[in-house]
Amino acid sequence: MTTHPTRRFVLFVAGACVLIALLVVLSLMIGANMIAPTVLLDTLTGGGTEESRFILLDQRVPRTAAALSVGAGLGGAGALIQAVTRNPLADPGILGVNAGAAAAVAVAIVFLGVNSPGQYVWFAYAGAFVLTVAVFLLGSAGPRRADPLTLTFAGLAVGAVLSGLTTGLTLTNPDAFERMLGWSAGSLLGRGFDVTTPVLLPLAAGIALALAIGPALNAMALGDDVATGQGVSVPRTRLLAVVAITLLAGTATAVAGPISFVGLMMPHVVRWIVGVDHRRIIAGSIVAAPVLVLASDIVGRLVALPAEMPVGIVTAFVGAPVLVLLVRRNRRVTGL
Repeated sequence: MTTHPTRRFVLFVAGACVLIALLVVLSLMIGANMIAPTVLLDTLTGGGTEESRFILLDQRVPRTAAALSVGAGLGGAGALIQAVTRNPLADPGILGVNAGAAAAVAVAIVFLGVNSPGQYVWFAYAGAFVLTVAVFLLGSAGPRRADPLTLTFAGLAVGAVLSGLTTGLTLTNPDAFERMLGWSAGSLLGRGFDVTTPVLLPLAAGIALALAIGPALNAMALGDDVATGQGVSVPRTRLLAVVAITLLAGTATAVAGPISFVGLMMPHVVRWIVGVDHRRIIAGSIVAAPVLVLASDIVGRLVALPAEMPVGIVTAFVGAPVLVLLVRRNRRVTGL
């Protein structure tokens, strides 16, 4: 007997929340200094040693919060960008958000002397916002107003230019190269509450906006003419989606740097389980993507003890085979 889509969605969200709770506990316990369950509980309830309080409260709790924020941002942005561009192989970087954020951080390091992740946040947000606005304006030029194809090409073109600028700045400045190396790999190391707290409001606004335009995206999936006939303003919906993508992907990039494949994979996983309703896909991706980010961060701490591997590298190892499977699946479906 087939499970009702709503029931399937509720079960999926509940399962993702259980996994998140489990991974949060593991994230607090695992690292170069392992924390026993009894020490974890004692420290979180106000006891523990000075060392355990430092490791947990100053390092791992903020880092875990950062992983949750990054996952939610990437999952929601990935679901939105695939809906807006109607491209199942799109991820948040296709609008150049990552490239804009990276270029702004590189400029801040080279010319302004910025040297900490807490300072990177605002420059990354500014770069993501300016870049996304530029892409939308370029994609809106001409008779075809901000259609998915022109938005995609504009994002790729502008992103390529800014990626070249970032590479040039970092290669000609040794200090910038060293500082950008960890950030551009996608790392959660050293992400304290000074990094995560400022992004909570933009993240919440992006999530609320993404969920609000879900019904309009369902109508647009049937075609712009059908959506217009149903009373949906297609240009307005695309504009709101771009704003939401900027807030969500900008949050993830500002906190951890560019992390690939999460925004590509998770909407597909959610779509296979809960169906094609964009309201459920967006909400499910926001809840499910933190599972992948948290799990990848934990794996990154374990594979290179006592050092660690950045979470962005781990997600790339996981995501590359999934990308190949997605391409092969789409070729079978389209017959190409």
